[in-house]
Amino acid sequence: MAYKDLREFIDRLEEKEELRRIKVEVDPELEISEIVDRVSKSNGPALLFEKVKSSSFPVVANLFGSYDRMKLALETDSFEKIGETLAELTMPEVPESISDKLKSLSKIKKALSFPPKMVKKAECQEVVFEGKEADLLKLPVLKTWPEDGGRFITLPLVFTKDPETGKRNTGMYRMHVYDSRTTGMHWQIHKHGAEHYRKASERKERLEVAVALGSDPATIFSSIAPLPPDFDELLFAGFLRGHGVAVVKCRTVNLEVPASSEIILEGYVEPGEMKMEGPFGDHTGFYSPAELFPVFHITCITHRKDAIYPATVVGKPPMEDAYFGKTVERIFLPLIKMQLPEIADINLPVESAFHNLAIISINKSYPGQARKVIFGIWGLGQMMLTKAVVVVDSNVNVQNLGEVLWAASANVDPARDIFVVSGTPTDSLDHAPNTENIGSKIGIDATKKIKEEGYSREWPEPIEMSPEIKNLVDRKWKEYEIPLSGKR
Repeated sequence: MAYKDLREFIDRLEEKEELRRIKVEVDPELEISEIVDRVSKSNGPALLFEKVKSSSFPVVANLFGSYDRMKLALETDSFEKIGETLAELTMPEVPESISDKLKSLSKIKKALSFPPKMVKKAECQEVVFEGKEADLLKLPVLKTWPEDGGRFITLPLVFTKDPETGKRNTGMYRMHVYDSRTTGMHWQIHKHGAEHYRKASERKERLEVAVALGSDPATIFSSIAPLPPDFDELLFAGFLRGHGVAVVKCRTVNLEVPASSEIILEGYVEPGEMKMEGPFGDHTGFYSPAELFPVFHITCITHRKDAIYPATVVGKPPMEDAYFGKTVERIFLPLIKMQLPEIADINLPVESAFHNLAIISINKSYPGQARKVIFGIWGLGQMMLTKAVVVVDSNVNVQNLGEVLWAASANVDPARDIFVVSGTPTDSLDHAPNTENIGSKIGIDATKKIKEEGYSREWPEPIEMSPEIKNLVDRKWKEYEIPLSGKR
């Protein structure tokens, strides 16, 4: 059964000894962040801080900070299996018979059979503060790094609707707390929330916004999933959970939010109203500078009677967000293969903050194929922001950076195999380009070259021991009495 709420997930983590309760008082300003940073970088447990200075709310952090916890969150033993099922549902095979057609329709029906379910009464509205009574400063919002511009909500599910179509979007955008009733809304230019705001501004309309803090783990993950435009993240969450997400109508805005959430913030952003947001110590490992972003005005705060405040801490990788990123990589690889079927595997290294480098292995069968894949990757949704793409042959394990470096350094002639394209979209958090949001990208073809690509020499064969000798040595290894594994 899917987790009903965040609490069931916390209980499961505690049962699996994947969570530690911190009973000593801690300060939400920097102290919690330093603790979480040390724990996440040492592959430590989730942390529940029971006594937080100047707040009655406990704080939970590092919930998703390991592969095991991500698998528990999505209730799976294989991220790839989720991706394969998603690929089948997205583009099922053409049925060859009536029986196949019925099976295909059954799969599609299953995918669409877990829409959000409206409820009239919800745990997230057990306590209600409207108007002047709504006070953000009662929440234990963290200040995570010394030069941050203030305290930031870092694990919010932000709900908006397209002003033209009414279609819902859920995204995760940090929120700089300015005072008891307002925050920044960090809608980067490429995000769907920013598109909704642009449309509302063009229509000179106020855009209603709702923010859920502490939903069930699949719903939290769905908010950062790279889904197609207008694909409802709550429908995707239902697919992951195998059960529709219960939602409740907000009290002061025309939006629905997950009913079992810990805390809900309701409000709006006005067209044209901007305020300096940041700086903020980001997942790139650098401070993103202060810039103008829309202002979120709070009209209502609701929460559970004994609400838990969820947070994540980002900074120099690896940290908790690394496991979000690698989970996305594994789940969406089958969908990428649907577009580029020659791809064997992909690695978005944690150390490169995901959007800076993609290493891809392919089954190469014709000249120019590596370049075709590189440009194809830059044409896939958020992959357009990938700064560097390295393509190797399928016999190179892209998850082993040693193998990748060996192949890339050996197989590349810089003048022939490295190319740069300019005037392309870049991540808003990338500080390297001269101009924000636009810069250059690099492609590296590290595959074996063929004659049609202008290679006139004989490509050497890589050194490899014969299978017979490998098997012989494996069988006799204990007899050698050498304290090694005997495996390469």
